[in-house]
Amino acid sequence: MPDQPSTAPRISRLRALLRRSSVEAFLILDLKNIRYLTGFSGSDGALLVGAGKPVLLVDGRYTTQAAKQAPGARVVLYSDKASGIADALSAGGYGQVGFEPSVMTVEFLGALRRKAKGVRWKPLPSELGSIRAVKDPAEIEHIRKAIRIATGALKSTLVSIRPGVCELDIAIELEYGMRQRGAEAPSFDTIIASGPNSALPHARPGRRKIRPGDFVVVDYGAVSSGYHSDETCTFVVGQAGKRHKKLYALVKEAHDRALETARPGAFCRDVDAAARAVIEKAGYGPRFSHGTGHGLGLDIHEAPRLSALSEAVLEEGMVITIEPGIYLPGLCGIRIEVTALVEKGGVRVLTEFSKELQEIG
Repeated sequence: MPDQPSTAPRISRLRALLRRSSVEAFLILDLKNIRYLTGFSGSDGALLVGAGKPVLLVDGRYTTQAAKQAPGARVVLYSDKASGIADALSAGGYGQVGFEPSVMTVEFLGALRRKAKGVRWKPLPSELGSIRAVKDPAEIEHIRKAIRIATGALKSTLVSIRPGVCELDIAIELEYGMRQRGAEAPSFDTIIASGPNSALPHARPGRRKIRPGDFVVVDYGAVSSGYHSDETCTFVVGQAGKRHKKLYALVKEAHDRALETARPGAFCRDVDAAARAVIEKAGYGPRFSHGTGHGLGLDIHEAPRLSALSEAVLEEGMVITIEPGIYLPGLCGIRIEVTALVEKGGVRVLTEFSKELQEIG
């Protein structure tokens, strides 16, 4: 596995964005962004990136951890977070400072304004998302490891997806299997949705017992070294009938058309349109109720978005999901999801589990 790369190139890319945004420094509170830029994985802190060495501000619980994990930053201890940030801003002489509007609360921004008088604050909504969208080799390997962990766990859990077993028990077994194989956590609350529950895109596993003829949607992922995997498999319990095969083949075709469209330089909305056109032509357009995919990495959902509203363009090194679906309320749902790496000429599927229709149980 590649070693964790120096965070200096990431800081350099951020500084280039700061110059274009006409700010002197960037205050970062999002812990995933702090980890990306420094390596620090604690549960609280702040990062100030300006012209000099980045300043990582932590409380007394994290001084030793921060010094070890973030050698490229100057670690500063605070007893009061807002006061510590204000002191760092004053020491740097910063007048115009950017911040993440999706993370900064009104209350905390008010405290900073009171303590750091004279600082002008500017929201920068998408700067770090654009930097994190393109993954380096170490990040890609972390994602691949997460995929291997998750795949192994699902393969060992398949025997439990059979008539009479309830959804929740399968979810618990799958998450336990990922933990056993080294996952830090599941990427999100595992979805096991059977029969009519499979028509809910974000169903919660419950006490419903699997029945013969059910579609069973399994949406799951693992976290390894902070990086997420994300995959959805849809199985048929017992023998697949004509309707099973027809609906599954339709979603699989939409999935395949999206993969064929995804390549460097492609608009994300065009990838979404390729999948959506297949489903709309078959008369199920309103039953495909979400975007075709998203980026993933330190967050399960990050840039870029693959939806009809997206203005983003795919670049080499992006890791994305492709996940079209059809949901028929009260009856069933099918979703097929893979994770893929955008590379020269197209994409390479990283997901290891077959997406051909499988009869189980």
